Amino acid sequence: MTTISLRLPDDLLQEVEKRAEDLHVPRAEYVRRALERMNREVLQQRRRTRLMELSLRVREESMNVNAEFSEVEHEPEV
Repeated sequence: MTTISLRLPDDLLQEVEKRAEDLHVPRAEYVRRALERMNREVLQQRRRTRLMELSLRVREESMNVNAEFSEVEHEPEV
């Protein structure tokens, strides 16, 4: 396991210490869990964004296909 050093505002560190104490976990474990949670949230947001982009592309393509079907339906019979 790698060790890192970081600077935190005093008030944030105090809050981290209080929350870790409330949960009966070491401060390092609390910070580790917070980082893991943030990583999950970022990945989930990226997935949501990508799915929305793909959904919009599919919707656009679907609208184009529907327009083509509509043209065929309204063509005069030969």
